[in-house]
Amino acid sequence: MEKIKVVVVDDSALVRSLLTEIINKQSDMACIGAANDPLQAREMIRELNPDVITLDVEMPKMDGLEFLSRLMRLRPMPVVMVSTLTEQGADTTMRALEMGAVDFVAKPRIGVASGLSALGDEIVEKIRIASKARVSRHVAPPAPPTVPREEGAVPVRPVGMTRLSTEKIICIGASTGGTEAIKEILVDMPADSPAIVITQHMPAGFTTSFAARLDSLCKIRVSEAVDGQRILPGHAYIAPGGLQFRIERSGANYVAVVDDSPPVNRHKPSVEVLFKSCARVLGPNAIGVMLTGMGADGATAMKEMRDAGSYNYAQDEASCIVFGMPKMAIQAGAVHEVLPLKSIAKALIERVISSGGVRHRI
Repeated sequence: MEKIKVVVVDDSALVRSLLTEIINKQSDMACIGAANDPLQAREMIRELNPDVITLDVEMPKMDGLEFLSRLMRLRPMPVVMVSTLTEQGADTTMRALEMGAVDFVAKPRIGVASGLSALGDEIVEKIRIASKARVSRHVAPPAPPTVPREEGAVPVRPVGMTRLSTEKIICIGASTGGTEAIKEILVDMPADSPAIVITQHMPAGFTTSFAARLDSLCKIRVSEAVDGQRILPGHAYIAPGGLQFRIERSGANYVAVVDDSPPVNRHKPSVEVLFKSCARVLGPNAIGVMLTGMGADGATAMKEMRDAGSYNYAQDEASCIVFGMPKMAIQAGAVHEVLPLKSIAKALIERVISSGGVRHRI
């Protein structure tokens, strides 16, 4: 079997050495080069033609984000960012994903040697996934205008979806490539949208920045889910990284449950956990969406949602970074319609507004 060829780009000699060692221990991959700055990396990429690169952010001669932007514009290839686990690092990571990076690894600020070694399995798994990712030339579009917010303001609720939005909840699951896919859907949702609950595979420390970025761009309010809060129309709730998120009923209300229960399908948060609760609590009031991601997390629970009366969508292969999770949901018989990413928000709005019959397309 041909090995996955990896180039490591990091200004730290220690990190380069550790990542090289971690990669070379794998039977299916090899580190074919290690560059200490983007200029050296550029020459290595030209000469060695790697399958994946790992890229640090803070480096001499050229910022990692600037290098990523040029790379995705001129020579698109799978990139896994290696980001410091800080608030500033989380913001930078979100920008890197917007620019076309496939995924990221959060390296520790202290205890780098032991920390990276402990992350070895995660690092090589993300490299494997990245090697199969669908990447394309990426010219970053102008940032959408931020939505002005007044402190404590309630979203404007135009007539159209208001009554129905109190009855339905949109349930979204995603992994690799999901941050941009989720953004594309949420920015098109109206202020009177039904509540939206989301599990995106992401470690602790990054979902706060992710939610804040979305909240600045969307008509609906976007936040991390908080244990015990009511699930309200006009809001989207994102599972906090490193915790599990599900919904429960409390009297006439739906509420968020966020806890430190164990990983499911090796994930925390897990789509399976959220979708199982949606099947049990919401039944036909749920609308399910499975977006880009590797693996099968959530597929079984999405079938439970369908059996309970939910209407479910999956992102199509052509628009996915990785088609694993939608593919497994389709194969499980959980999905009614498979749509390009750009069509999903419109379909969700029509599904909520429409009082017509259910159309089965697959």
